[in-house]
Amino acid sequence: MQIQIRHFIEYRYSCPVQLEPHTVRLRPRCNGIQALLAFDLQVDPRPAGQSELVDLDGNAAVQLWFGDPTEHLRVQTQSTVVTLRRNPFDYLLCDWATHLPINYPSTLAAQLQPYLATQADAGIQSLAWELWDQVQGETTAFLPALNQRIYSECRHILREKGDPWPAGLTWQRKTGACRDLTLVFMEVCRTVGLAARFVSGYQVGSSQPAGETTEPVHRHLHAWAEVYLPGAGWRGFDPTQGLAVADGHVALAASAYPRDAAPIYGHWLGRGVHSHMSYTIQIQAESSPQAQLN
Repeated sequence: MQIQIRHFIEYRYSCPVQLEPHTVRLRPRCNGIQALLAFDLQVDPRPAGQSELVDLDGNAAVQLWFGDPTEHLRVQTQSTVVTLRRNPFDYLLCDWATHLPINYPSTLAAQLQPYLATQADAGIQSLAWELWDQVQGETTAFLPALNQRIYSECRHILREKGDPWPAGLTWQRKTGACRDLTLVFMEVCRTVGLAARFVSGYQVGSSQPAGETTEPVHRHLHAWAEVYLPGAGWRGFDPTQGLAVADGHVALAASAYPRDAAPIYGHWLGRGVHSHMSYTIQIQAESSPQAQLN
């Protein structure tokens, strides 16, 4: 599926502030499951300097720093992406990874340590082992069961600002934004020994019939989880939609820690200043033989 994305975000301040360095992770990933055909970034006020970088998790990011105080910060991106994974289940697990908890080889366990660290409370642990017992520890059955459990029992809300709530609190409330539900999914996975990470990006929708193009749709930023499955690599699961991730999602960044996948992260200096954020995201998708890469 070929996808056009226009993303505009504006921060307005009640009086001039000094912007500290900001990290922008709005460049879609380019790898074996999605190809970035074009990307443009515009920033106002014009930065005093900027640096393209690849962060610790392999995400493409831009570091921006600024000069004079300003009453606003505007960031606009335009992206063209082709998503390539139509079947989210096209894999064969290693035979030693078919049951939970997985006994990782020592070198792999060391690499995955940040994605296995958990802060699960009693409620999350109870959910994890209840599901484990329900599927008799089968890895491929556990993940869709967890996905559907969160999707069916939790009410999705829009919460534009703030870090994810603690997973136990979200599960207790049975309510949360996409990033809150994602953290529940991650903590349950980690409890049973599945490495999981947080992904920020855009949710487009299901595939269009060949040759059809959608009208531009206003959307919000989205979040979901990726689980590392030996023999399959990182595989996405979206508990907000109750779906395994295929070509209807465009990933921006992923990390063991949600803050390190934030699309824009930075601070400003000023006393008694009030800020206001607004944004517009337009997504247009097309599925056609020309949109598919060989």
